[in-house]
Amino acid sequence: MITTSHSIHPIIRQDLTFYRVQAFEAYPGLTHAIFTRHGGVSHPPFASLNFGASVGDDPLAVSQNFDRACRALGLTPAETVTCYLKHSADVITVTRQNRQPVMGWADGLVAAEPGIFLTMRFGDCTPLLFFDPVRRAVGLAHAGWRGTMKQAAAATVRAMVQTLHCRPADIIAVIGPSIGPCCYEVGPDVMEAAQTSLDSTDGLFIRRNGRHDRAYFDMWEANRRQLIAAGVKTIIQSGLCTACRTDLFFSHRAEKGRTGRFGVIIGLRGEAE
Repeated sequence: MITTSHSIHPIIRQDLTFYRVQAFEAYPGLTHAIFTRHGGVSHPPFASLNFGASVGDDPLAVSQNFDRACRALGLTPAETVTCYLKHSADVITVTRQNRQPVMGWADGLVAAEPGIFLTMRFGDCTPLLFFDPVRRAVGLAHAGWRGTMKQAAAATVRAMVQTLHCRPADIIAVIGPSIGPCCYEVGPDVMEAAQTSLDSTDGLFIRRNGRHDRAYFDMWEANRRQLIAAGVKTIIQSGLCTACRTDLFFSHRAEKGRTGRFGVIIGLRGEAE
């Protein structure tokens, strides 16, 4: 089992700041980015590289932000595929035959054909990036606390195995920036859901200040355990808390709901590119 932390590093390109996974850079043709909040045109409280079209920002600004992000990766928006997020463990396999700009409602997308670039938006929920260098397949999932309870991480691995013929041991998984156990205080609803949904809650909830009705949830560790149980051997943790680092990322919790969403893009270029 190989689990590494803090193995992502920032890049500045065309005035945009984004993070890349060091382990992914060894694979030609794999394009990916975890964007920060910097480099866009949105005004406060969405300043400035907001990917979220449903948070109250100017739709034209959101479109311009996405164009800028794609251009920084040498892509066009037409090459990307996304979905409407619903806090589920539903995963869609994207192919050249079924691809659409928006694939419907889901929280996971997987693909094994070049020229399909998966993208989603985040604002405290956990981005999960997947790459199988043997099968040449990618995946992207959105795991908030509800998705974590529904095993979204394991569901994405399962989709890669069942529909793309990956082996779990070949998959590299990345737990991206999201709200961390330092800041993610939750109530009885989350703790009760964990008791019924997760194999074990040991070490996942930290109580402070003597309170028994509130606790701090370690969503990173919950997703890491699910990935291990699914057979993934290489797990990379960014270790970046969005609530701590509102200088870098949007945080729904820390910014009291009036903020944007940062974006993630991952996909494979064609052999000739």
